[in-house]
Amino acid sequence: MKEYTVWMALLDFVPVILFGIASVILQRALYPRMSKGAFALFAAGTIDIICAGSLKALYKLLYALKICDFEVLSDLFFPVQSIGFLLAGLGVVAMITHKQGEKLYSVAPAVFSGTMIFVVLITIGTIMLEGGLMVLAARKKSAVAVVLFVISLICLLGMGYISSRDFAVGYWNWIAEGINIVGQAAFLIAAIKLKGLLS
Repeated sequence: MKEYTVWMALLDFVPVILFGIASVILQRALYPRMSKGAFALFAAGTIDIICAGSLKALYKLLYALKICDFEVLSDLFFPVQSIGFLLAGLGVVAMITHKQGEKLYSVAPAVFSGTMIFVVLITIGTIMLEGGLMVLAARKKSAVAVVLFVISLICLLGMGYISSRDFAVGYWNWIAEGINIVGQAAFLIAAIKLKGLLS
């Protein structure tokens, strides 16, 4: 039996909302600076991440309210989020490494079974997304934004370790919630700072 509470489930929506706001800010700020292909990757990726987080939070809320144990919502989280981070990361890397008039091509990954592919995708995508935004912030000479993106990256990668713990136990969920909120708050503040520099 999982130790989810309604309060824990509602708190799970906080990092999703923080990331969602940051994503909209970045989409608006980066749209004029990205090719259509790079922006499509970035926008699709961030939307995937928001959907994945929302589904996981909804699963916890339904479980905590004793409405149902809809495992599919929980199971979708990891693959959808990992693909989202990869797409968003590819979009940002394309923006900073390619002249934004060139055609960019993306290829769908082969179908794999098991979760290791998702671990690899989410790690690579997270590093590309946060790393690319760090490069952009560094080019605008904003040490504060760079540090905030570093904090966000550390928190997101730390979530990888924590997700290997037993999430049926309540205290691991609370630890994960705290780290995720700190990471997403840092991401949001960095996005606001970066948008101001790009305006």
